[in-house]
Amino acid sequence: MITKDMIKRVPKVELHDHLDGGLRIETIIELSEKDNLPLPSHDPVELKNWFIRGCMQKSLALYLETFQYTIQVMQTKENLERVAFEAIEDLAKENVVYAELRFAPDLHTQRGLNLEEVVNAVLAGLDRGKAATGLQYGLILCAMRNESPARTLEIAELAVAFSDRGVVAFDIAGDEYGHPPKKHLEAFQYIRNKNFNITIHAGEAFGVESIWQAIQICGAHRIGHGVRLVEDMHIEGSSILKLGSLSQFILDRRMPMEMCLTSNVGTGAVESYEKHPFAIFYKNNFRVFLCSDNRLMSDTNLTKEFTIAAEKYNLTLRDIEKITINAMKSAFIHHNAKIAIIYDVIKKQYAELRKEYSID
Repeated sequence: MITKDMIKRVPKVELHDHLDGGLRIETIIELSEKDNLPLPSHDPVELKNWFIRGCMQKSLALYLETFQYTIQVMQTKENLERVAFEAIEDLAKENVVYAELRFAPDLHTQRGLNLEEVVNAVLAGLDRGKAATGLQYGLILCAMRNESPARTLEIAELAVAFSDRGVVAFDIAGDEYGHPPKKHLEAFQYIRNKNFNITIHAGEAFGVESIWQAIQICGAHRIGHGVRLVEDMHIEGSSILKLGSLSQFILDRRMPMEMCLTSNVGTGAVESYEKHPFAIFYKNNFRVFLCSDNRLMSDTNLTKEFTIAAEKYNLTLRDIEKITINAMKSAFIHHNAKIAIIYDVIKKQYAELRKEYSID
């Protein structure tokens, strides 16, 4: 039997973590008071309960409302660097050995910073975190689906410009309804022409068409969420009887999907943990792995996500190792760097744990 202690200690890989969705409550209060910014409450317990109420009530509107208060404290170089540093610190405490954090630079220019200053400040914090903890990272820049295609292209160009300083990919996020990814095709074509990396939020609040566009039109290398892919399958119980052409393509091409259990349940993308398609995808050999999405709003972290998955889907330690390696194989860093982390860190630590717990 896998235990919570084992899950806490295993090496982990985080590939879908929003910087503005993972702030410490104490930091939000301190920075808000320093900059004279409003908050729903200055009591840590009350404020935390306010931030997680959307997830607890399965209300997407309440869930999204909270971001205004994290974003408002991320408008100066000093604050951005601190938030990024603390994110690395918090991930390292869970024994995350590689992480890709993402954020939308455009949301952090409200007090005069330009896009380059925003990215430099975040990278400074991530670098300081790496130096302090040893945790290796990549940064993903997000454009917002409701922005103009011209602005999206500017964020894509920004991502490529910082590709030698820690930015590893380009993403597009935001409301899927009425904002199809193909609207921003010029940005994606620019990224592809530069031999750079693409992950796209798709199949979370909208159906198979969103995933199809992300892959076949926009050239996504990974899919953020993708839970609605089940609509392209004939499923009975936990068995897939037939795959549609898109799901078969994703399986055959080993297209990675970033699964966020608690976030998906909390925003209503899926009804419950029991009905989340992660287990079906995993047990039918899709390349899926677990992510936190928004650690603050979903009151979660990778340790909690793996604990939930182990309990709900009867995962073994070997399953958790495979899921972690799935994630590392899907990371947006160079091949040799991935192989080094897989063999020198992940497999090594799992072997030591199996020996310690006398697991064959």
